[in-house]
Amino acid sequence: MQLNSYISWEEAAMALTDEQIERYSRHIILKEVGAKGQKKLLNAKVLIIGAGGLGAPAAMYLGAAGVGTIGIVDADEVDLSNLQRQIIHGTADIGKAKVKSAKETINAMNPDVTVKTYRQFVTSENIMDLIADYDFIIDGTDNFPAKFLINDACVMAKKPFSHAGIIRFKGQLMTYVPGEGPCYRCVFKNPPPKDAVPTCKQAGVIGAMGGVIGSLQAMEAIKYILGVGKLLTGYLLTYDAINQEFHKVKLPSNTDGCAVCGKHPTITELIDYEQVVCTDGI
Repeated sequence: MQLNSYISWEEAAMALTDEQIERYSRHIILKEVGAKGQKKLLNAKVLIIGAGGLGAPAAMYLGAAGVGTIGIVDADEVDLSNLQRQIIHGTADIGKAKVKSAKETINAMNPDVTVKTYRQFVTSENIMDLIADYDFIIDGTDNFPAKFLINDACVMAKKPFSHAGIIRFKGQLMTYVPGEGPCYRCVFKNPPPKDAVPTCKQAGVIGAMGGVIGSLQAMEAIKYILGVGKLLTGYLLTYDAINQEFHKVKLPSNTDGCAVCGKHPTITELIDYEQVVCTDGI
C-alpha cells in the first residue's frame, strides 16, 4: 500500500495498528481523511434509531468505515418480510432481536467497532438518555411520531442528526446541525392525522431504496465526523427511483418561528404522538 503525501508511514503507525492501516488503507490515502481522519472515525459515536431498511445499510457502512461506537435502538424481532430490504439480517436471524442480529453482523465485519444495543422503543421518557453520549444520530424509523420525537430531542439536546424516509420508489433525507439550518419541524410542522398516510405494509417499498437512502445517511454522518464537504443542512434531498432523479430542494433559512428550534419555542417538552406503527419496520 502507498500512502499519499499528506501523511507519512510514521504518522500513520503512531495513530493506527498495522492491521488498521491495511483495513482502512482506501480511507487513509484520501487527503480528506488520512490517518487523523480515520482516528476521528474510530473515536466517534453514532446512534442509529431503527435497525430496518434505513438503519441496516447505515449501520453496515458505518461499521465498515470504522466508526468506533455504534448504538442501535430497536424493539422488534427479525421477520421474514424484513429480509427483502433489511440487509443486516439473514434468514437464520428470523425471530432474533434486530439489535442482536445487527450487532452480530457488524462485529463479524469489523472487530474495531463497539456495538451497544438498546432493545426498546424510543419514547419521551428515554430518548434524552439514549442520545446523550453520541456525536451524531441517524433516524431510521418508520413512523411520524418517532421522527418528530427524534427531531425535538436532538434540537433540545443540541445533537446533529440525519432524517430520512422511504416509501414505494421514493426517498428523502435532510441533516440537522444545531445553529446551521432548519430542523425537521421547520419543514413539517406536525405529524399527519392518524391513518392519513398509509403504513409501509399498505404502500410497499422497493428494497434497494433503503440501500440508497440509508447509505447517504451514513455518508452524512461520516462527513460530519471528519468535518469535510457540504452536509444537507438547509436542504431536502429527494430521490425518485422510477425516473432516476435526485432533487436538492433549498429549505427556508429563517427558523425564528419554529415551535422547537425558533427564537421563542412553544414546544419545550417532548411529546409522544399517537399513530399506527408499522410493526415490520421500514
